[in-house]
This record gives sequence, structure tokens and C-alpha cells, in this order.
Amino acid sequence: MNLLLLLDEDFLPDGTARLTGRRAQHAREVLRAEPGERLRVGRLGGLVGTGEVLENTPGVLHLRVSLSEPPPARAGVDLLLAIPRPKALKKVLPAVASLGVDRVVLVNAARVEKSYFDSKVLAPEFLQELLLQGLEQARDTRLPEVLVRERFRPFVEDELDTVFGREALRLLPHPPARQPLTATGAGMAPRVVLAIGPDGGWVSFEAELLEAHGFHPFTLGPRILRVETAVPVLLGQVALLRENISPPNGR
Repeated sequence: MNLLLLLDEDFLPDGTARLTGRRAQHAREVLRAEPGERLRVGRLGGLVGTGEVLENTPGVLHLRVSLSEPPPARAGVDLLLAIPRPKALKKVLPAVASLGVDRVVLVNAARVEKSYFDSKVLAPEFLQELLLQGLEQARDTRLPEVLVRERFRPFVEDELDTVFGREALRLLPHPPARQPLTATGAGMAPRVVLAIGPDGGWVSFEAELLEAHGFHPFTLGPRILRVETAVPVLLGQVALLRENISPPNGR
């Protein structure tokens, strides 16, 4: 935990914050913070800064808070993600929060087990806890939006443009494709939507429907990656392309 996230309900009328539960336990047992020490904090959805420890007793952490810095810049990437195995999803959700993804749509696919949609991972409180863990790791404060859609074709045909907009560059990592990511223009696009299939990949119908709705297929090479590996790899490659194209020193 590299950042203590403060919720609106943590704040007292005098502007200080009182934390309980997991966060207070972490400050006491892991950070061993003493009164007078400053901890890195951030307000969920807002600025980051420091919290001076006023009290750190079992179960209660009391802080005097100063927030003045913006959180890290957003990645400018959304994900259309075939819902992975629950065990993998528990890894993917913190990762997308850490990497600054704005929106994730977890969608059904032919090679997705129907039981995945009944997983406790999708319970709102469990899902948010995983996202918060990602923010704490990355010192970020802004939660991704997560939507769940159990019908693939109706989402693509009826909701895709509304959810992701029409301006973003739509990309389809798909093993049969031949062109590399560098040929798609991802490095120059202000916003990108990545459609990442299940471990077995999108079936032909799904890939063709996505292409018909503006997704450009590309290959990551000969290796077939699991979803929990493919997500950070793809986000990292998009970020690297943008970094390489951006003029030095902002010129």
C-alpha cells in the first residue's frame, strides 16, 4: 500500500480524517506510524498529499490532511474485456486500476464459462475493494468505471458507441492478424479502446463483428497470452508507443 485512500466519510467537521479497519491496521502494523509522522494520502476521486499522524491506536488512525497534488495522468485507454476466470479477474482488476484505465466492460464471449458471471468477484463491494488495491499501489485516486454485459452481440451492436464514443481508436489484439501494434496508429491516438478476448481468443464471428464496428486487428507475435498477462502487456505497449512519439521536453 503506497497510498492511504481517504473516503468522504472519513473526514470530520474540522477537516481531519479518522480511518478504521484495514487502512488503520496497515498504518499501525506495517507502517508503524508514530504521531507527528507524515503518510502519503489521497482523497478518492481527488487530490493527493500528506497526512500528519495525530493518533495511531488499535483500530483508529487520526490524520491532519493536506492535499495539493493531482493524481497521475490517465492512460487514455478503455477495455472491452471478455470476462476471464474469477481467479484471473482478481489479478486483472487491480492491474487496470493501477495502470489508469478509465472504463472496463466485462462482456460475455463464446469461450467464456457462463458461471463466471455468478462469481463473488463481481459483487460491488468485492469489485471495488480490488480496484482500491490497485489505486493504493499506484498512488492514484480515480476509480475505473466497470460495466458488466452478459450478451456480446447486443452490446457491440447497440451500446458500443454510447459507452466508448466514436472518436477513440478501436484495436483488436487477435493472433491471426499480421500487422503489429505499431502499424495501427495507437501511439498517436488520444484515446484507445482495446478489445481483449478470453484465454482461447475471440471466435471468428466475434472478431468479424468487432471489425465491422471499427476495430483494427493486430498481432502481439506468435505467443498466445493469458488474459492476466495480455492486459498489462498491451497497456504497456500503448504507453510506450505514445512515449516514443511524444516530442522530447514537450516540444
